[in-house]
Amino acid sequence: MKKSFLAALLCCFCVTLSLAQSATQIISIKGLVIDSAVNKPLGYVTVALTDAATNAPVKSMLSKDDGTFELTGIAPKAYKLNLVYIGYATKIINITADKKALDLGRILIAPTHNQLKEVSVVATKPLMKQEVDRLSYDVQADPEAKSVTALDMIRKVPLLSVDGNDNIKLRGSGNYKILLNGKESALMARNPSDILKAMPGTNIVKIEVITTPPAKYDAEGLAGIINIITQKKGDEGYNGSVNLNYNSIWGPRANLNLTVKKGKFGINAYGGTGHRPKRPTDFFNQTDFLLQPSSVVQNGSRYGTGNNNYASAEVSFEADTLNLFTGTFNYYRGSNENGSTQYTTETNNNVADSYTTTNNGNGVYRGADAGLNYQLGFKGNKERLLTASYKYSDNRNNSLNYVSPGNTTDFRQLNDAGAKEHTAQLDYVHPLTKLNVEVGGKMISRQNFSRFHTDLKDATGNYMDNSGQANDFDYHQNVYSAYNSYTLKLTKWTFKAGARYERTEINANFISNGTNLDQSYTNVVPSFSMQRSLKNASVNFGFTQRIQRPGIFQLNPFVDSTNTKFISRGNPALRPAVNNNFELSYGNFAKGSLNISLSYSFANNTIQNLTSVDGTVTTTTFANVGKNKNLALDLNWQYPITSKFNVNVNAELMRVWLKGTFDNEFYTNSGYQGHVFTNGSYKFEKGYRVGVNVGFDSRYVLLQGVDNYYLGYGFNASKEFLNKKATLSLYANGPFSKFIKLDFYTRTNTFNTTTFNYQNFRSIGIGFNYKFGALSSSIKKNQRGINNDDSSGGAKN
Repeated sequence: MKKSFLAALLCCFCVTLSLAQSATQIISIKGLVIDSAVNKPLGYVTVALTDAATNAPVKSMLSKDDGTFELTGIAPKAYKLNLVYIGYATKIINITADKKALDLGRILIAPTHNQLKEVSVVATKPLMKQEVDRLSYDVQADPEAKSVTALDMIRKVPLLSVDGNDNIKLRGSGNYKILLNGKESALMARNPSDILKAMPGTNIVKIEVITTPPAKYDAEGLAGIINIITQKKGDEGYNGSVNLNYNSIWGPRANLNLTVKKGKFGINAYGGTGHRPKRPTDFFNQTDFLLQPSSVVQNGSRYGTGNNNYASAEVSFEADTLNLFTGTFNYYRGSNENGSTQYTTETNNNVADSYTTTNNGNGVYRGADAGLNYQLGFKGNKERLLTASYKYSDNRNNSLNYVSPGNTTDFRQLNDAGAKEHTAQLDYVHPLTKLNVEVGGKMISRQNFSRFHTDLKDATGNYMDNSGQANDFDYHQNVYSAYNSYTLKLTKWTFKAGARYERTEINANFISNGTNLDQSYTNVVPSFSMQRSLKNASVNFGFTQRIQRPGIFQLNPFVDSTNTKFISRGNPALRPAVNNNFELSYGNFAKGSLNISLSYSFANNTIQNLTSVDGTVTTTTFANVGKNKNLALDLNWQYPITSKFNVNVNAELMRVWLKGTFDNEFYTNSGYQGHVFTNGSYKFEKGYRVGVNVGFDSRYVLLQGVDNYYLGYGFNASKEFLNKKATLSLYANGPFSKFIKLDFYTRTNTFNTTTFNYQNFRSIGIGFNYKFGALSSSIKKNQRGINNDDSSGGAKN
């Protein structure tokens, strides 16, 4: 099979190379812009190439600091070269394509005699941008990024929402993949919201929502891909920022960003730490068994406290203009302590039995990944690239819980689980005149494992191993893939189409009972998207298939019995599901930005979170039972009412249909769900700014019931000083209510379950941000690299 995979990959490369050899000859144009008054090079001059016959724009760029420029990948024909710079007379040069490489040499442009007394720029940088296959939100253009967390910025992004438990949703779904700078990262390996709550908004440059992922991305993520792009201001010299924050619920946080560039070497790094104090909250669980007059009712209090530490670094060495080496490293370590005291009442035939259960535990979650990339450019066309990449990642979590049920023997549970991964990838990009060709292949080797057991406490106070509640689990997964995609750019139209071949081989071994699981399957995943450019607007259409492979969180057979009446476990027999998604959207960016999108998706055999009962014990697990259809309308509107007052609305309305059979019972459910988040900000004189936000997240439709709704609101204010290098911010979320009640309902023919969780709601915080350093020229980065987005993501990866 591996030989056939390599043969298929070789064929793809051969086809692409043959296309390159038979392509139409292309030319390049270069030159040096000189200020005629002082006889010195002039940087940042707009160099625009237009068709001589139609005046249609062909290609443009800015001249470098040394005044040089080079336009490549141009078809041989007649052009006009326009050089435009404020305060200078525009220069137009006629170009005839009689040479493969045209060097215009020194080009003199002269200052104009008309002096500008003052220039006031009042236009607002657009927050949103719509490309052929994705939407992006420019966080750096949002002034509130200085005073809120990265998770708060997620609420503003089109198609995204955050529920009452801080779980991130993409079109109401937790089945997506989250990337950091286009790559899977240890920082997002367990629970992305934990890291994003600890990270300031200023760490992020922009957030991309890719609903029609092209073929170069792995096929995982039913709803799509979220790509978070962090600061990369790697400039000659150094620059950085310090962020300090205290929140009355989430505790103290600190973050440092640093970039250093010297000659051919550059490094960009950031790191942070945070501590969450103990903040107890109440909870309530009730299960009514309908086939006999019995019930289990629990209420009590729980707490959690812990620490988060994270770091990320990228090193760059530009050997010359064609050879680039980069290395990446990400690290995350979190620890927590948790506990609860609950009061349980079991009622059977009107006879009640009550007892108290205590639970205390701790856990450590850590992850790291390291990668190396080599990028080769080509002299004839610098946009033609060959990239080879390798990455290794290691994620692990350990937990230990002591349980005193009150009516049975005390016990403790230990679980050691993790995943190791090796990835090798090869990508080739070949731009033609109007066509961009991409081809590549990837091999991923994964090893997931889980070691868990339960120890019973004997009469002497010692814990003895209980072999009946133990299991060792190894799960090996190898994925071999190849892709080929094409992007065609015309004057008004852009088309992107491709296909991805994926072969998956799985071997699972339940060491404790000697059971093996052997699976293999093949998927060919197509993708297509198109964009019609209008004046200050565009219309997009896209279709893609996505695969949902189960992750270790869903596969892990560990039985969490810390609450003996409400337990949870994974399902190692889960299989992948395929989702089909269609999307039509309209974006207008004339003033502010407006995006409206209509989407429809359907899937069979999806992974659902389900509940069953055995006696008086309620068990939650995962199973391939769901068939779902979603019809969604999304709207994101950002509008500057005045130059100082700006508003933003992010809303979604979705119709959901679900059905499936579980535990010999057929379920069907349907309904509406959605969210709306709106905020307004006003900028005063002397660096003062205030903002207010209101958000609502509805109940979501589940196969066996519904989950909670969430209504949140908050205020923030900030002041810039020290020549805008420092910002002091204050913010308050939910100031009028200490707690918020989140409720969940499960309804079946044999039992009903109701759960209330009270979360800390009122939070008040203060933050400080300081920027330092000097800038000149930027670090060069690989344009391709490993992004393993093929394993199930969402609220918990």
